[in-house]
Amino acid sequence: MFQGFGKEDFNIFTIEGLQPRMDAIISQVRPKLEELGTHFSASLSGQAGEELFAHVAKHARRSVNPPDDTWVAFANSKRGYKKLPHFQIGLWETHVFVWFAVIYESPVKKDFGTLLEEKQEQIAKMIPKDYVWSDDHTKPDVLPFKDMDKEDMQRLFTRLQNVKKAELLCGITIPREDIVEMDAKQQLSLFESTFQTLMPLYQMGIEKRKAPM
Repeated sequence: MFQGFGKEDFNIFTIEGLQPRMDAIISQVRPKLEELGTHFSASLSGQAGEELFAHVAKHARRSVNPPDDTWVAFANSKRGYKKLPHFQIGLWETHVFVWFAVIYESPVKKDFGTLLEEKQEQIAKMIPKDYVWSDDHTKPDVLPFKDMDKEDMQRLFTRLQNVKKAELLCGITIPREDIVEMDAKQQLSLFESTFQTLMPLYQMGIEKRKAPM
């Protein structure tokens, strides 16, 4: 059973050195991410209308620098998630994030960006103002939706179409001081409601993923 994220999970990211930090992630945080993967795979599959598989970050390519965040992703492939529209739950030292994401490896980026631009008005009404956007999953900085105007949204969607390394993420971030005040049930409920809100974006991603390339 998922026990919830606590202070000790965020403190892992202050550990110096690749191997010591990885050892702590593997022993302490990864089991929680695996539990979240088991918990949400079935419900997300039901909502999406297709099977979604959980992928816990392994950080296998790292040889020097320790990871600054870690996560579990959900996508419609057993082999991986990076080329597909997907969901994520994870944490940095400062916060937990829950995302819908299309990252730079995805071959549907350009067409998906075009669709988002076409449906910009609908998306603006669908996404709550307290949600956030990001154009780079490797950085903790976010764009609060409440501070964005139509031009800001259009720039995000246009960039996704035209810039090779462009990405698009939408969801929530919860400061560590807030998440640690929630019990596991409250955390799961928040993650679940966020996924439900973001599911229409995933459905748009399916539309483009299944379209002839």
